[in-house]
Amino acid sequence: MAHTNPQVTTITHTATHSVSNLPVRLPNKAHGQHARNPGTELNIDWLEGLNVNLSAVERRTSSLLGRRTVKKEWQAAWLLKALSCIDLTTLSGDDTAGRVKRLCAKARKPLRDDIVSGLGIESLHLTTGAVCVYHEMVETAVTALEGTNIPVAAVAAGFPHGLSPLKQRLAEIKASVKAGAKEIDIVITRGHVLTGNWHALYDEVKAFREACGEAHLKSILATGELATMRNVAKASMVAMMAGSDFIKTSTGKESVNANLNVTMVMIRMIREFEQQTGFKIGYKPAGGIATAKDVMNYQFIMKEELGNEWLQPDLFRIGASSLLADIERQLEHYLTGRYSANNRHAVG
Repeated sequence: MAHTNPQVTTITHTATHSVSNLPVRLPNKAHGQHARNPGTELNIDWLEGLNVNLSAVERRTSSLLGRRTVKKEWQAAWLLKALSCIDLTTLSGDDTAGRVKRLCAKARKPLRDDIVSGLGIESLHLTTGAVCVYHEMVETAVTALEGTNIPVAAVAAGFPHGLSPLKQRLAEIKASVKAGAKEIDIVITRGHVLTGNWHALYDEVKAFREACGEAHLKSILATGELATMRNVAKASMVAMMAGSDFIKTSTGKESVNANLNVTMVMIRMIREFEQQTGFKIGYKPAGGIATAKDVMNYQFIMKEELGNEWLQPDLFRIGASSLLADIERQLEHYLTGRYSANNRHAVG
């Protein structure tokens, strides 16, 4: 099979392992290439016809895994692209200011100097797509990322359960925005989906969108707790109608997190929403994406289903923590032919 190649910008370099002429085109900033989603009125008619053929979804994703392989410099280039789309995340109860500062330092400089020079990508000034933290750590992250274009994303709205009082959830969003967060990852009330209360879900997400102001809204559906793929499809559509800039799979705290089947359903809804409204919505898988092989499967499905625009950080993010270490490890292997121990590649 021919190698997959997203749109590229040629980088002139003479290094033996240079990834010039490969897919490493990056935007100058995370946002701004597409008009924000203003939302629409809730249209129940759009939901009535939504059905998911799970067997067809599974066949589609399994066929993708059987066909898509990239090696050597092509793999390196895809991994550089993935690196630029990572929301580098720490959401632990024992987070400290020191840990967040180390995470931000890694976001600013995700690859070791010898790997950067070996690949010939100094001029790219690669960073991760964002740093994602709890509200308490937003100011620390904003200060640590000062002078960069790396946005801080804050989880909010009663993350991860989403069951605190609505007034409290809205106040949390506003506080994170005031503290400097440019992106807000909210979690929906799963009960609205499980009971088919689409009006309540719409009103909730719309209120979150308004509380965000200029900050971009990522709506976490917690798909592992929605029972059916049809519920996933409907929740995706309602969240987009209410004004979400991104839809996201998981908090990372559920027993079932991101996978390719739920990804297929959600990005088909993104495609449908664009056809209906003209607005492009971003997608963020999160939870359990820990290896280079994992992330490339998500990239391939995004390219095939939505196109090259959804390979850029303004429309594609990966919620991850340990993924960056494996990407750096794979890139070192590409340069040296040797695998190093995973613990040599610090994440934070």
